[in-house]
Amino acid sequence: MMFHEMKEKDVEKVLNSNIDQGLSDSEVEKKRKQFGWNELQEGEKQSALMLFISQFKDFMVLVLLAATLISGLLGEYIDAIAIIMIVLINGCLGFFQERKAEKSLNALRELSAPQVVVLRNGEWSKIPSKEVVVGDILKFSSGDRIGADVRLVHTANLEIEESALTGESVPAVKTIDPITEKNASLGDLTNMAFMGTMVTRGNGVGIVTGIGMNTAMGKIADMIQNAETMMTPLQRRLEQLGKILITVALLLTLLVVIAGVVHGHDLYTMFLAGVSLAVAAIPEGLPAIVTVALSLGVQRMIRNNAIVRKLPAVETLGCASVICSDKTGTMTQNKMTVTHLWSGGNTWTVSGTGYHPKGNFYKDKEEIVPHKEKSLYQLLTFGLLCNHAEIQMKDDEFIIDGDPTEGALLVSAMKAGMTRESILKQFTIEKEFPFDSTRKMMSVVVKDKNGKRFVITKGAPDVLIGLSESVLWDGKMQSLSLELQRGIQSSIENLASKALRTIAVAFKPLQEYTNIMHESEAEKGLTFVGVQGMIDPPRPEVKQAIKECHEAGIKTVMITGDHAITAKAIAKQLGILKGKSKVIEGSALNEMSVDELENVVEEVSVFARVSPEHKLKIVKAFQNHGHIVAMTGDGVNDAPAIKSADIGIAMGITGTDVAKEASSLILLDDNFATIKAAIKEGRNIYENIRKFVRYLLASNVGEILVMLFAMLMSLPLPLVPIQILWVNLVTDGLPAMALGLDKPEDDVMKRKPRHPKEGIFARKLGWKVVSRGFLIGLVTLLAFLTIYRKNPDQLEYAQTVAFATLVLTQLIHVFDCRSEKSVFNRNPFGNMYLVWAVISSILLMLIVIYVPSLQQIFHTLPIIPKDWLLIVGLSSVPTFLLAGSLFVRKKE
Repeated sequence: MMFHEMKEKDVEKVLNSNIDQGLSDSEVEKKRKQFGWNELQEGEKQSALMLFISQFKDFMVLVLLAATLISGLLGEYIDAIAIIMIVLINGCLGFFQERKAEKSLNALRELSAPQVVVLRNGEWSKIPSKEVVVGDILKFSSGDRIGADVRLVHTANLEIEESALTGESVPAVKTIDPITEKNASLGDLTNMAFMGTMVTRGNGVGIVTGIGMNTAMGKIADMIQNAETMMTPLQRRLEQLGKILITVALLLTLLVVIAGVVHGHDLYTMFLAGVSLAVAAIPEGLPAIVTVALSLGVQRMIRNNAIVRKLPAVETLGCASVICSDKTGTMTQNKMTVTHLWSGGNTWTVSGTGYHPKGNFYKDKEEIVPHKEKSLYQLLTFGLLCNHAEIQMKDDEFIIDGDPTEGALLVSAMKAGMTRESILKQFTIEKEFPFDSTRKMMSVVVKDKNGKRFVITKGAPDVLIGLSESVLWDGKMQSLSLELQRGIQSSIENLASKALRTIAVAFKPLQEYTNIMHESEAEKGLTFVGVQGMIDPPRPEVKQAIKECHEAGIKTVMITGDHAITAKAIAKQLGILKGKSKVIEGSALNEMSVDELENVVEEVSVFARVSPEHKLKIVKAFQNHGHIVAMTGDGVNDAPAIKSADIGIAMGITGTDVAKEASSLILLDDNFATIKAAIKEGRNIYENIRKFVRYLLASNVGEILVMLFAMLMSLPLPLVPIQILWVNLVTDGLPAMALGLDKPEDDVMKRKPRHPKEGIFARKLGWKVVSRGFLIGLVTLLAFLTIYRKNPDQLEYAQTVAFATLVLTQLIHVFDCRSEKSVFNRNPFGNMYLVWAVISSILLMLIVIYVPSLQQIFHTLPIIPKDWLLIVGLSSVPTFLLAGSLFVRKKE
């Protein structure tokens, strides 16, 4: 239907909606059955069956299946069935790992889905945009993403960025007037707002006319569906590493086969052994395990209130060397409370904490009645009129719906006995000029019950002083002389020195018929009324988090729009500002180029009185010094800096959808301590990936070398093909996955940030892989030789001992991989997932050794107790030998 051609009341009638009350729950259910959910249809997903089949597309698995077919044709049915069973088990493990990763990513998409403010049952509430139905009444303001197609019914300086749909880079100015033009293009529908577009200025209310695929955005849904999932840099590096390892493993396997044939083994046996060895030796599951490890890490981050929107951010977190964080709400509690008020030379204090609207007013420590103090009452009244915040009761606690600063002004007025309802009986708001971070103020045009009209403006005190021509002093209007201006600034600095944030209020009487069209007309020639000073106390956990970041080699920088004195006071409390640390104000930043800022930025710990546009300059200056920068933000204007930062962090509670779209990490609790926890998790995820790379490759090197050494020494095969495959399944799978769940080491936040270009084999990992692999192969061969030389007729028994030694050596070695230092450096029971994985692997090994029906399949014989002493002794050698050498070196 042509909703843009209709009047608002006609749209309301056609859609069976109610602009004042919204829809009821029963109406929502009825409409949902009719129109479905508000979501774009997804492209075809890979079915579970196809995902399972894809586990067997790997080249080496296909070669193994071909070898199995040959075994069957040659009558080796038991071997053929056993190999197929192992391939199926391996495929099932891969399938369940990928399904878990897919579910994790789907959960992430659900969590980071946009939310909208909707009117239901007469009350405004925030819901996921998916739950919106046709006829719902939506409310949105600067920074929000529109959740559906809507016909606008109310606008206040509303501008929406629609470039995704129209190609127009300039935001569209919106109205509510019907459009009569026939065949109007999308860009000309000024009374409509479209799903997925962003509000860049003002606010508005609209009736939902289309959801899901029945929206303008639905027409470009294919673009979203066909977006490719990008691999992270680490995944790409490991995939390249995997190709190199495959080549090396195949060459070594070929060498083993040739050596075996040359020394008298039959070609078929060596071919099957070679294929089994290649399958076991090639870490084809490495990229998959990395994906699962990243996915599990991301799930842990969600539990710690951090949503990762872009997987590469997980890796980058471990490299972060600078955190540029907003102060308000992130480092502080974001529960602004007015404690001091100043007007015309008088100062008052007010008691009460948080958002509870109860408190008393004092002047010179003597309690007063607010409405008897004209200047004070006027300051409180204007603060309430120029305000959007609402106070609500939730779980026996008063909470603010809206901006915390406005919430503090609302609560201070309520403490004086005012309510919005009572004030709006005396005043009518005719027009609003919303807050803008560039102007640093907000204005309303009001008319009192006597018909007098005037402008009320609230904003940054220094800005309002500059726009004022007069001041209310002792209840009288006086010209704003230089002397009075200094007196006001001195009072403001006095409040700021107490770590108070100051919000000023001014007004301007208007002629009866003056029509103000633009904020520049309203916000000049003002009369300065006074200032409310409020405090937002630091979060108690942030000081410790900043200390831990410092110990981790991460510089913490506070960025705030507050006065420099207030910023300094909070920064000192939190331990950010100390020694020779500098504070730079926005006015100085305006005069500096990025190059000039680059010269001093290393010494700066606090940026005060800055606007969001300055953040981009700060990010660039730190990056030019080689830093990996994490930048927080919540507003529309923060988006460029968030996007340019190495790790863009958006606020989950106060953040706009624009900021969230630009970010790679969202803080669900808007807390700085969560950033620290996310960096710790990011470091741990990378370390865990190094752990299982080290474990898998060392194990694979050991398996190849035991066979290679045996062939070069003209010995019989120390392991038969089925045993090699079983070792690969039992020792590589579960323990490697359990390593991905390892907790961080105690010193993970006491190390310097990792260099972003650090290779996976850095910090002697390559040497550890080769040396441990060599020792694993050597002790397995020694176990085989010890038994075989005693009784050459008992080859199968010697192979069983070698099999048990190889499994046990790798399972002991897995505990060594938990630390960069030594096996003794960590409590072996610190990762119970690993303990149970190792116990499970040992049980599976014992089953194939001692269960008679499996002995024939795996070519094993029961091992006598005294030989277990040999196996356990030799299996412990690699780990304890290297741990001992490290201990000796440490003492030296």
